[in-house]
Amino acid sequence: MVDRSEPLAARMRPRTIEEVLGQPHLLAPDAPLRAAIDAGRVPSMVFWGPPGCGKTTLARLLAAHVAAEFRTLSAVMAGVKDIREAVASAQKARMHGTDTVLFIDEIHRFNKAQQDALLPFVEDGTLTLVGATTENPSFELNSALLSRARVFVLHPLDDAAVDAMLERALTDAERGVAPLELPDDWRRRIIEMADGDARRALVMLEMAADYLGAGGAADEKGLAQVFGRSMRRFDKQGDAFYDQISALHKAVRGSDPDAALYWFCRMIDGGADPGYLARRLARMAYEDIGLADPKALQMALAAWDAYDRIGSPEGELALAEVVIWLAVAPKSNAGYTAYKRAMAAVDQHGSAPVPLHIRNAPTGLMKDLGYGKGYRYDHDEPEAHAAGQQFLPDALVGARFYEPTDRGIESRVRERVRQLRGDGAA
Repeated sequence: MVDRSEPLAARMRPRTIEEVLGQPHLLAPDAPLRAAIDAGRVPSMVFWGPPGCGKTTLARLLAAHVAAEFRTLSAVMAGVKDIREAVASAQKARMHGTDTVLFIDEIHRFNKAQQDALLPFVEDGTLTLVGATTENPSFELNSALLSRARVFVLHPLDDAAVDAMLERALTDAERGVAPLELPDDWRRRIIEMADGDARRALVMLEMAADYLGAGGAADEKGLAQVFGRSMRRFDKQGDAFYDQISALHKAVRGSDPDAALYWFCRMIDGGADPGYLARRLARMAYEDIGLADPKALQMALAAWDAYDRIGSPEGELALAEVVIWLAVAPKSNAGYTAYKRAMAAVDQHGSAPVPLHIRNAPTGLMKDLGYGKGYRYDHDEPEAHAAGQQFLPDALVGARFYEPTDRGIESRVRERVRQLRGDGAA
């Protein structure tokens, strides 16, 4: 008997593995997880994926599929004591021939001691661990625990999967919201706003059902009243954040202004701090454009300053225009590469002594020791350049850190460097 007081998202949980939507890479007949399930084996594993992709539901179904006892802990609330109690229960069940699946939600929130407390019992098979996380497990989980568990990546549901789930709820008179006539534009809005999150889609469908069932008008005004403004999936500290800033940076580096502007707008829409984005744009100007277009850095800093002066939302336009400029600007990482090479040389050669002829000699003793002897004052030389004079330490004579490109303004710098080096190198 279905409890109609439960939220729609709870009532519509898949009852079998076949009902799970959106994860064919794991659950198709020839997929690795499905093969293990069909063989009656549930290995210890970690489900990594965004909210609402079915991590908890899948863990429950796996336990039921192999007739194992299912216990659940939340890493937000649980401690070592709770782990010990779960282990004791699993040991008792094992004595009666029943396996235990211990599901730990948000397992990335467990500290090292809590994760270590699980190790011996996962190792000896007292329990099968299924952890769920929205964070990259390679950063958040101990290597010892990771080595004992398989990591499966769950994807956000695509639009077709969300639509199929809505159809299920709209036609299921027992668990769903049938009979409900949901306008097509409302259905499209739910799919759009769900952004791959099954739970969010069902919550919004329930909101729509309550509003329309109470006599609310199925028009644009009602649509705006029920759903408000769409918000994309975004986590200001999690993987979605770093994935999107990576996409923005790589689109700029790849000279794609449309993609760069899209990812910038995605992050603004998701609530990213424009000041943070301004700082990253300045970094891109240094790292990926450099001396090919020195104006790029000036524009990035000016837009940053404009945002600080104007504020949101108008200040974001200045940043957006810089995103476009950086994307179409000629690219050079020659300065960035030169810096890393020079730092590596410093690390390799340590405190290499300054050549005597370019040392300062403010005292007679220093002059007697040869400080400054043989130094050629460049302004006394033709074209104000004492060609061939040594400035690097002896151990580094001939080292080349900066190799300018032939792109943008740096092409002129390249010619100048060739002249200064006097050997045809560029």
